[in-house]
Amino acid sequence: MKKIQLLFLPILALSAEDFMSNYEYGQMLYNNPRGISCAKCHGEKGEGKFIGQYYKKDKKLKKIVLQEIHSSNINTKTIEQIKVSVSKTHDVMPTYSLTDKEVQAIYEYLQKIKNKK
Repeated sequence: MKKIQLLFLPILALSAEDFMSNYEYGQMLYNNPRGISCAKCHGEKGEGKFIGQYYKKDKKLKKIVLQEIHSSNINTKTIEQIKVSVSKTHDVMPTYSLTDKEVQAIYEYLQKIKNKK
């Protein structure tokens, strides 16, 4: 019986690559790439959204003003723009250290869902 099971291991290994589609992989990464969801800040479809607000002292106006933080619309970005964005340090956005394959999957996922209702 063990010999029969061992014969199927190479077949399973070859089919494992297709276990998850690129769309599903992109969806999984977008919703939880490294413990922090892209969707939490960029919206369910990458459309961008209001994140929060804070008070800041404006030196020119010499008064405290309310500042809002909005995330960018990433579903209109090119794959190259997304690669640059996720690879550099930002004031607000966490650094994810995504591979090119992961960025490609997220990009393809966003392209497919951006016009869905």
